[in-house]
Amino acid sequence: MRIGELAGRLGVNPKTIRYYESIGLLPDPGRTPSGYRIYDEDAVDRLRFIRTAQRLGVTLDEVKEILGFRERGEAPCTYVRGVLDAQVSTIDRRITELQDLRGQLVELAAEADNLPPVDAGTTCQLIEHVRQKVEAKVEAPVQSQP
Repeated sequence: MRIGELAGRLGVNPKTIRYYESIGLLPDPGRTPSGYRIYDEDAVDRLRFIRTAQRLGVTLDEVKEILGFRERGEAPCTYVRGVLDAQVSTIDRRITELQDLRGQLVELAAEADNLPPVDAGTTCQLIEHVRQKVEAKVEAPVQSQP
């Protein structure tokens, strides 16, 4: 099948397929006498694997490493497990950061109606209020414990 058919079948852009070839994720395809790329079912399977791995948050470099294991006849499962564990840690950290941000935004929204009127030179009193709070924390002297 040609690149357009492969792209349509899997819902990817032909440029993406060419890019994957250029970075070594997909092997160079065969060519017709007129120079068109020709793909087989192995390319379909490999492209599906790449797209599935990406949906799991695996980077293209990590996908390349996984495929390298396979090409060397080695099982990549331990490596993949490490990648997935790292993804879980990253997601857990990001969830904590988002929960903290949510709390700050809820607090700011509650304070919004009690803020002083906007000065002529102020772009947004809410953001200015946050900036002032951050600066006050940075400039506050550290108190020692008795």
